[in-house]
Amino acid sequence: MWIQQKAYKKAGEVLAKSRQAEGITQVELAKKLRKPQSFVSNCEIGQRRIDVLELIRIAKAMNVDAADLFRRIAAII
Repeated sequence: MWIQQKAYKKAGEVLAKSRQAEGITQVELAKKLRKPQSFVSNCEIGQRRIDVLELIRIAKAMNVDAADLFRRIAAII
């Protein structure tokens, strides 16, 4: 099944809202992930596809439950 770009944007919005709710900047999250800030930005705007393992790492870096984060993304796509 082809996933439309719109779905990646919605998933990115969930990531961004979760990060913001935790009071973490893109730069801070990028440092925790040992990635450039552009990695976080691209994930949040839907330009970069992330796999489930990356989602788990991102959730841990934000101190949020990975399963909950996945459920929130799954509910909107």
